[in-house]
Amino acid sequence: MKVLMLNGSPKPNGNTALALREMEKVFAAEGVETELVHVGNKDIRGCIACGHCFEAGKCVFNDLVNEVAPKFEACDGLVVGSPVYYASANATLVALLTRLFYSTHFDKTMKVGAAVVAARRGGLSATFDELNKFFTISGMPVASSQYWNSIHGREAGEALQDAEGLQTMRTLARNMTFLMKSIALGKEKYGLPEQEEPVRTNFIR
Repeated sequence: MKVLMLNGSPKPNGNTALALREMEKVFAAEGVETELVHVGNKDIRGCIACGHCFEAGKCVFNDLVNEVAPKFEACDGLVVGSPVYYASANATLVALLTRLFYSTHFDKTMKVGAAVVAARRGGLSATFDELNKFFTISGMPVASSQYWNSIHGREAGEALQDAEGLQTMRTLARNMTFLMKSIALGKEKYGLPEQEEPVRTNFIR
């Protein structure tokens, strides 16, 4: 089992990183390999809808998105962590995720996704919902915990005082591990769910 973890905070040792590290401890104890990629301090532009990825199989902008793509394809689970800015995720992270999910055409079905959000006080649930949409449009089961996957803290390290938030991260990692292992067993016995040819409709006639 392998989990790819994306830290969408500009701060490598902020509260988002702290939450992800709490999960890493559990993954290590469960024998799950992890790789952490720092996203939030990179210069990543948004998608321009050019369609290049359909011809070349990768994004036209050769940056961290194309570096992360093969790691995403190889992993069993993806954890995306973000601080909360104006009740939404870090724009750099959203730019990466938008291009990463759109430009990678491999089947993401049954890769497990988990969103983790950190904030001083509010906007957590809105950001949590925003990140989960990348998973749910891609056939990826979403890992849950004992509460929404959030942790509180403003200054770096303050999240260590959020005992419930830390427990939520540990529970999330255990649940995610169980889900990944269960899906792996299900694939062996039953295979992946049957997929129909996509039907694309719009509202313009």
